[in-house]
Amino acid sequence: MQAAVDTSAIGVGSQAAGYASFTMDSRMTWPSRTHEAGTLTASDAGKDITVCGWVDRNRDLGGLGFMDVRDHTGLLQVVFEPQTHPEASKLGARLRSEWVVCVKGQLRLRKDPNPKISTGAVELLASEVIVLNTVNKPLPFPVSAAEEKEAAREEVRLRHRVLDLRRPRMAANLRMRHQLVRVMRRFLEDEHKFIEVETPMLTRSTPEGARDYLVPSRLQAGEFYALPQSPQLFKQMLMVSGYDRYYQIARCFRDEDLRADRQPEFTQLDMELAFTDADGIMSLMEQLIARCFSEVLGVQISLPLQRMTYADAMAKYGSDKPDLRYGLEFVDVSSTVSGCTFRVFAGALADGGCVKLIRVPEGKRISNSRLKPPKGDVVAEAVAAGAAGLAFMRVGADGAVDAAKPIKEGLSEQQTADLLAAAGAQEGDLLLLAAGHTSIVNIALDRIRQYLAKDLKLINYSAHKLLWITDWPMFEWNEDDQRLEALHHPFTAPSPDDVAAAGGDLRSCRAQAYDMVYNGVEIGGGSLRIYRRDVQQLVFDTIGLTHEEAQAKFGYLLECFELGAPPHGGIAFGLDRLAMLFAGAPSIRDVIAFPKTAQAQCALTGAPAYVADEQLQDLHLAVRQDGSKVVAAAVAAGGNGSS
Repeated sequence: MQAAVDTSAIGVGSQAAGYASFTMDSRMTWPSRTHEAGTLTASDAGKDITVCGWVDRNRDLGGLGFMDVRDHTGLLQVVFEPQTHPEASKLGARLRSEWVVCVKGQLRLRKDPNPKISTGAVELLASEVIVLNTVNKPLPFPVSAAEEKEAAREEVRLRHRVLDLRRPRMAANLRMRHQLVRVMRRFLEDEHKFIEVETPMLTRSTPEGARDYLVPSRLQAGEFYALPQSPQLFKQMLMVSGYDRYYQIARCFRDEDLRADRQPEFTQLDMELAFTDADGIMSLMEQLIARCFSEVLGVQISLPLQRMTYADAMAKYGSDKPDLRYGLEFVDVSSTVSGCTFRVFAGALADGGCVKLIRVPEGKRISNSRLKPPKGDVVAEAVAAGAAGLAFMRVGADGAVDAAKPIKEGLSEQQTADLLAAAGAQEGDLLLLAAGHTSIVNIALDRIRQYLAKDLKLINYSAHKLLWITDWPMFEWNEDDQRLEALHHPFTAPSPDDVAAAGGDLRSCRAQAYDMVYNGVEIGGGSLRIYRRDVQQLVFDTIGLTHEEAQAKFGYLLECFELGAPPHGGIAFGLDRLAMLFAGAPSIRDVIAFPKTAQAQCALTGAPAYVADEQLQDLHLAVRQDGSKVVAAAVAAGGNGSS
């Protein structure tokens, strides 16, 4: 054991602190280990072993001391026997959680093996212990899985992220993420001849999509770079350059409101292929994802994946990312109730809306009070989605219906019978009906479907349901701007058949786009791309981008289309989101080493933060106080730094 010195000389804790009341050698050492703690097995018994790591926990059991040492590979039990190695045992009794130690000794078989850990057949009889570092302040939460009684608050974990990442759960998440990326790289590079090409991080701000993160230029006063929201345009230009099969583990940035599966900076697996049609791209991506499931999770995915059109998804589930682990499909009964006198249904149809229902088997599980405002939790889901309310019917024996009087009187006997037949209703079923504008009905019933699936425990959490959503609309209406905008992005190719049928009018065309959905979550999306200037300009015209604006924003891409651009397409998978789902984590913050909070802040480093005036002046910027707000303003080059 190393010699003791005065701890005050090196700033280690004191007796008064109560955490690191231990005297350390003033010299730092870098010992080498012979083995990693979690890799030792019965075949190593009898060997002289050196392990290094953290004290996971330490306990005294009637004269014998036991300690678990943890490193990145797992745990190893260390035993202290006072009669055999008194100095090591004396020091072992003083060790505390998360101290950094080097332990030397002989590995032996355990008398009471522990099958719960990989090293459970062996233990290390300590002959020497070197304390490499101590903990001299209270731990904000336990790191050891054995000592974790309840989960720490996320804000505390993010503030102490370095310690949080040491927790076995977080370590497992990041190692799983690494394995996922490794499988992707090997599949793409070794088996399918993709090459990885890095694209610029400092690029040009373009319209459409979320807000850009902007970076001011020092050399061009008043001008700004944008951090990429995706490598979209660069990867298309790489196809024009002849690189055929490109991929990149790409960092992307979007200045948008955050949620559990969204971060301001995120990572995606980005790909682009030339001379490949949509079926070829989707087939290859299915193989890639199936390989990831097989090698990372040990789950076999049956191929080919199910395909569902956007129109069918919206009609049956009210969502473009339906969760197929449970039923509760929608049934459109608009034609069935057409002509009825029930005011809610009749009014919705007169306004061009629809009436849809969800059939809930064993409907008695949901009481009437839960379906009625203002306190009903089920109807509250519909109201939160913008619906005025929720109608319901209970199916009795021989097709008898129990419903509110206006519904029973408003539907004829034939309409009621036809409605039950359309729903496939059986005795004991509960029918939940929503009426109104189709988009609101879809959103409302989608929320109710998801809510009831959890409430009634209908979700098979061991299932892995993947599918493609295809035949997307090219455009959607932006109510705020009163114009059409691209549903995916304006570089997505329209269906040639639709373009021909519409005589060149793209407004109602379908896009050659495809999204992969996993258990109700979109994990990837892509499309075939436009590769001709005339078609690209037609899309720009449709979304209201003039020729001058298109040239100013995308002139470099349009020029590429005149230099022999090949047919091409691509896709991108959200790596953070996929890792979150593979890990079974509630948030992508649990699979990112240093994530931002919901306020887009780094709780660990304090970013974003103010910078020195000199730095701002170099960038031709100044910060001024404007009432209660701090405003950054650009100033002319050579100015005095104020505005």
